[in-house]
Amino acid sequence: MSVETADPPAEPRLDLSRLAFDRTPVKAAAKPKRRQSRGRLLARVVLPAVVLGGFLAMTGWAARDLWRTAKPVTVVPVVVRQAEVRRAGTPLFQAAGWVEPRPTPTYVSALSSGVVEELLVVAGQEVDAGEVVARLVSADSELAVRQAEADLSLAEADFAGAEAERTAAEQLFQQPFARRAALAEADAALAEVDGERAALPGRLAAAEARLRFAEQNRDGRRAARGSVSGRLLQEAESGADRAAAELSELRSLQTSLPKRAEALRRRRDALAEQTELRIEESNRVAAAEAEVRAAEARRRQAEVALEVARLRLDRMTLRAPADGRVLAVLAPPGSFVTGQEAQSNPEGSAVVSLYDPAMLQVRADVRLEDVPRVVRGQPVTVETAAADEPIAGRVLETTSAANVQKNTLEVKVALDSPPPAVRPEMLVKATFLAPPTDEEPVGEEQRERLLVPRRLVEGEGEARTVWIAGADGVARRQAVTLGDAGTEDLIEVTDGLRPTDKLLVAGREGLEDGDRIEITGEDAG
Repeated sequence: MSVETADPPAEPRLDLSRLAFDRTPVKAAAKPKRRQSRGRLLARVVLPAVVLGGFLAMTGWAARDLWRTAKPVTVVPVVVRQAEVRRAGTPLFQAAGWVEPRPTPTYVSALSSGVVEELLVVAGQEVDAGEVVARLVSADSELAVRQAEADLSLAEADFAGAEAERTAAEQLFQQPFARRAALAEADAALAEVDGERAALPGRLAAAEARLRFAEQNRDGRRAARGSVSGRLLQEAESGADRAAAELSELRSLQTSLPKRAEALRRRRDALAEQTELRIEESNRVAAAEAEVRAAEARRRQAEVALEVARLRLDRMTLRAPADGRVLAVLAPPGSFVTGQEAQSNPEGSAVVSLYDPAMLQVRADVRLEDVPRVVRGQPVTVETAAADEPIAGRVLETTSAANVQKNTLEVKVALDSPPPAVRPEMLVKATFLAPPTDEEPVGEEQRERLLVPRRLVEGEGEARTVWIAGADGVARRQAVTLGDAGTEDLIEVTDGLRPTDKLLVAGREGLEDGDRIEITGEDAG
């Protein structure tokens, strides 16, 4: 019995060709697949990253204050108060002061140094402009004037002599008589020599004839020596010798006369040229003119010296420069005043001081807390024991420095019409009145005013600021405009604040606009 064995089932085959990529270049079908892959990348990666980054940035910006250190501060609210509005003329405050000349006293000073000889005024005396108030010792000044007058006379005499010398030099230049006379003499001498030269041939012929006659006479007498006396023979020989000498002299003139004529001709030409040029006369005129200018300058110097001496003499008499009243006598008779010379003390030259009774002012000591209520032109009433009624005035200006000891600031108040009894250095009481405003109230009324502590206001003039706490938790420097109302501790703010604002009190040191703050509590103000 045969047992048939069954064949095992056949295993399935894997078709690897189905896993192979088709590398056949089909461009039209490949491009859409690439675009689909890029779109998936943008949708799955880039866009979520951008959204996440924006979310983180917004979260960081919202939480930025958590990273900044907040500075602890205390605040005080703005005070809303029914502030009293006073109409113009209502008294605001009072201040003590004293009367003084406006703007300053007028000093009668000596312009030249000297000793006060006579004082003609007393304190409180009224004087007119140009009135003599004092005289200095003038003896030395009078001598200086006389000396200057004598010097001027000498200078004028020198000037007159220089002018006379210049006139003579100009006349000699225009009419050179001496040179013309010398030229005429030279012409005459030359003419004389020329005449001698012209007559010389005739004279020679005559001399030769006389010599021949003298020789014949001498020879004849020698021949007849026995019959002629010796005296006649000597006379004949002497005559022959004289004739020979005369002929020899005339023959020598034939050589000397031309030379003499040439010399005279040159001299005549030189004199003629000098007469034409007149160099010496021209130099004399120039020297005379220079001397005249020098003499004129010396005369002017003498005139100036005389004016200076007379001015110094005139300055020995001191006169009032303007109408006024004598405030004080500063230099009694016998005292020395330095004048206005170089390196002199200006205060040492004043003799008396004057002031205008109609130009007075009050210097009032105003407390520092009242200074903000002082404005230029503000009306003021001044009371003094010397006047029956208050004196009207107005604020001129405040001084530049406060009094540390009194804790006050001096304010100058001009008196409009001071009575004659009011004098400088009198003590007064000044009442400062409310100045007029654009909207003048009928009477005193109550209005709501925003007030802040004076110590929290920073800056000067119109640039006033305060620190406030912003709603976003940061510090803000707020510009404000101050008003006139207020108290000793509070000041009115007319613009820049709201009733709900909080002012920073403690912690303002080193604070900058926009710094983060943390309110730790409210201050008492």
